[in-house]
Amino acid sequence: MTNHQKGQRAETVAALFLRVKGYKILERRFKCHAGEIDIIALRYGVVAFIEVKMRKTREDAAEAIHAINQSRVRRAAELYLSRHTEYTVFETRFDALVMAPGKLPQHIENAF
Repeated sequence: MTNHQKGQRAETVAALFLRVKGYKILERRFKCHAGEIDIIALRYGVVAFIEVKMRKTREDAAEAIHAINQSRVRRAAELYLSRHTEYTVFETRFDALVMAPGKLPQHIENAF
């Protein structure tokens, strides 16, 4: 399995995990010139822009979310909200969902 396929699988598992937690998935793999957002989800009046990372350990996955990546997600989120003004009334948050083989996903709210 290629890294791309592993990433897509991780994002699918992450989306299912978030749905079980009561999130409505608004968008997956939102891409624009500013960057990419793995998952955009809504729950309890909060729009969460979620970065998904899969590594050998959840700690490694969390450390893999670098400042440059965070900046790209923030810029992409601004563009997303400018295109979807119906969500601008909600609070926004930047989360991480970190995963490791054989472990449940860990959802980190306000990760960056």
